[in-house]
Amino acid sequence: MGLLNIGITGLNAAQAGLVTTSHNISNASVEGYSRQSIVQTTNTPMFTGAGFFGQGTRVETVKRAYNEYLTQQLLGAGTQQASLASYEAQISQINNLLADSSVGLSPALQGFFQAVQDVSANPASIPARQSMISTAESLVSRFQYLDGRLDEIRDGVEQQISSSVTEINSYAGQIADINKRIALAQVGGTSQQANDLLDQRDQLISELNQLVRVSTIPADDGSLSVFVGSGQPLVIGGQASTLAATPYAFDSSRLGISLVAPTGVTVQVPESLLDGGKLGGLLAFRRESLDGAQNQLGLVAVGLAETFNAQHRVGQDLDGNLGGDFFTPPQPTVLAQAGTTTAAPGVQFGNVAELTGDDYTLTFTDAVGGYTLRRNADGVAVLAADVGLVITPPGASVVGDGFTIQPTRAAAGDLALSPQLAGNPRLIAAAAPVISAASLANTGSATLTGLTVNSTTGLPLAGDITLTFDASTNTFSVSGGAPASLSFDPITQANGASFTLTSADVSFTLSGVPANGDTFTLSANAGGVSDNRNAVLLGKLQLGKTMLGGTASYQSVYSSLVAEVGSKTREVQVNGAAQATLLEQATAARDSLSAVNLDEEAANLIRYQQAYQAAARVMSISSTLFDEVLAIGR
Repeated sequence: MGLLNIGITGLNAAQAGLVTTSHNISNASVEGYSRQSIVQTTNTPMFTGAGFFGQGTRVETVKRAYNEYLTQQLLGAGTQQASLASYEAQISQINNLLADSSVGLSPALQGFFQAVQDVSANPASIPARQSMISTAESLVSRFQYLDGRLDEIRDGVEQQISSSVTEINSYAGQIADINKRIALAQVGGTSQQANDLLDQRDQLISELNQLVRVSTIPADDGSLSVFVGSGQPLVIGGQASTLAATPYAFDSSRLGISLVAPTGVTVQVPESLLDGGKLGGLLAFRRESLDGAQNQLGLVAVGLAETFNAQHRVGQDLDGNLGGDFFTPPQPTVLAQAGTTTAAPGVQFGNVAELTGDDYTLTFTDAVGGYTLRRNADGVAVLAADVGLVITPPGASVVGDGFTIQPTRAAAGDLALSPQLAGNPRLIAAAAPVISAASLANTGSATLTGLTVNSTTGLPLAGDITLTFDASTNTFSVSGGAPASLSFDPITQANGASFTLTSADVSFTLSGVPANGDTFTLSANAGGVSDNRNAVLLGKLQLGKTMLGGTASYQSVYSSLVAEVGSKTREVQVNGAAQATLLEQATAARDSLSAVNLDEEAANLIRYQQAYQAAARVMSISSTLFDEVLAIGR
């Protein structure tokens, strides 16, 4: 019977090999399946006086071809590639939008300032003025369109963040369920592993890793704990926590990620910790590119509105009135943080040249409106005046209450043409409200040039301002204005000296050699229909460096934005291509060990078939021998 038993063990082992090989072939196209193979060993031999005689074979276990290092390498490459792919899909939309030669901002800016130049060339022309208003409306529409598209992209990102969280929770629940099944299947220990369940769990973790970077720690019962962020537990054994897309305390329109433990405790996870995967790519894109792009576009809108309005207000329209706002000026966005009960502070634009496009957090430090202002990008405390803002706190405040200030986030969408101008081109202030004239009786060579109105202080002039030169004291006495006199030395200042009359806030240059008694008169511009001096100054704003501390024009700020977005897009594309190659290599390395090779499995089928046949032959011979022994007895 020993020979028969040995044959049976060989037959069973060969059958196990055939079953395992068939299982491999059947699951060759199943994603995440790891090739399985039997581990065969000899039975304990029987001792006799002639030595140890073998008792056949047995299948010790069925193992899967698995390597922890290769799997982790594949997970790392996969989550990074998914993050970059998600980032690229979003930033490409902004890049295509801003750089488009037909829908970008540059053509609209150029068209508007060309119309300003046309009014400068013919200030009395109503058609030219109407054209200026029309191109201004087109420019405003372009700002609003670009901002609207960025809002649409933002809404899409928020929706994808929410849906990604839902998917993550689904995977977490499935992993927790499989953990229970694996722990039950391997209740006797991990020596006999539930290979197919382990593969299913690894595949779920791989798919979860495509959404957000995860780390895992195995437990003694075969379950696997899954962590996100900096170690926040998502799955512990058979229990799954959930993520929730919840509004941020500082901006209720912006979704953050909170971890909800099985006990119900909710903790918001800093988004910078949730890197990798689709979710990490979306959060990084929103934080690094989308916010900056919308803020910078709004910065251009604020800079244009504020500086153009300031110059337009010191001009004079066709009816002889001082100019008003050309654009309806945007206002900073002020958002109360969660739990804040203090009244919102007043926030206005100050020196727009100091604006940078950053966002800020204002936190009250006492009960009477004292506060600190910190830049959100780096947390550095700043002074409101240094960043182009004027903040008026309320008289009473609660310590710790806070507000988020977004000076330029919504500015491009809020920009509009002044309602009064829309239907009345006569209100365009192309002229200057003050003119100068030299007395016909002057005998010297002195001239007054470069008359510029700096503000509406003292305007319109109540009467003429007369400057009379006194050669004995080298001064111009000023009647009708302040200061009372202006020092001017014809010898040292003959090439020109600049002066400002504070009573009317006008600047001008005196040059040449005046004679005693020479006079110059500044008066209201009563007949300035053909005056283009303010229109010329409005046109110069196109190239004037009025932004970023006096270093940039409207166009250069926008061009910088386009270049920055384009550079980031290219960076993400290059990194994405490189990461895709690394993912292919990691996949190939893992597959070389774990994937099913059908040619190899076909060879295994033949090998196990032959082993089965051989074992059956052993049993046949054993049966024949047994029959012969019985025959001898008969």
